[in-house]
Amino acid sequence: MLLLFYFGIGVTLFSALGLIALFALSSKERMVSARVASIAIYGQRPRNQRGDIEGWLVSLARTCRARIGMAETPKLRARFVAAGIKNEQSIEVYFGAQMLLPVLGIVIGSFIPSNTLFWIMVFVVIGYMLPDFVLDRKVKSRRESIRRSIPDAIDLLVICVDAGLGIDQAMLRVGQELAVSHPQINEEFLQINREQRAGKPRLDAWQSFAERSQLPDIAGFVNMLVQTERFGTPIARALSTFADGMRLKRRQIAEEKAAKTTVKIMFPLVLFIFPCMFIVLLGPAVISMMRNMSQMIK
Repeated sequence: MLLLFYFGIGVTLFSALGLIALFALSSKERMVSARVASIAIYGQRPRNQRGDIEGWLVSLARTCRARIGMAETPKLRARFVAAGIKNEQSIEVYFGAQMLLPVLGIVIGSFIPSNTLFWIMVFVVIGYMLPDFVLDRKVKSRRESIRRSIPDAIDLLVICVDAGLGIDQAMLRVGQELAVSHPQINEEFLQINREQRAGKPRLDAWQSFAERSQLPDIAGFVNMLVQTERFGTPIARALSTFADGMRLKRRQIAEEKAAKTTVKIMFPLVLFIFPCMFIVLLGPAVISMMRNMSQMIK
């Protein structure tokens, strides 16, 4: 029993150190601008001991997952892009967590005296599914942030286009203005600009934006831009019409939520408020009736 305890402690420490090392790979301390400046000054890429250690850990994680059979798929890559994670090392962190968390679950479940096998299986399943859950939460959070930023972005696009800017320059300007309040939409507009500068057609770049976000508002916005580009419709008029439609849709959604509150409030009203009111109003009467009945019996 003592040997099993020491074995569990050792596996726990190993798993914790592995997780710390893998999550350290995704830190943002590696500044691209500093590297570019160093290359421009010294003419060669400076040696970085921390970067060498990270590279060794990445190659080790890649080798382990390749032998286990955990391969990267285009669907998984698309999920990382939709979550706003563009670091190549993040996938290795994801697979490393999927490998180490079940081991940690086995160790935690082995310390439970009753139904040990059941709890081991539960913790193993939770540990394996936890990275997927975290990634899905990040994707949903990013999409929700983009959805909330679309009305402000459309209004600013209308102003910029009316001022005489083209749609590409207007997107860059709007992204700069919303970089603090809505950084996700700024990243998407910058991504569209990078793809166009790399030689990707404008329509394809817009369609990629819609595929990454997978939001009905973004799909409608992209379809509007594609139609104006193909048929030569004035972009300012189309943006104004689309902005009016967005405002109307937001007002309708607010009215719908306000109408639903009357139904939703019934459950806390019946379960919590009414019982308290009955106790306060009927409690003294019930107590007095019980006292009178007890006196009558005597």
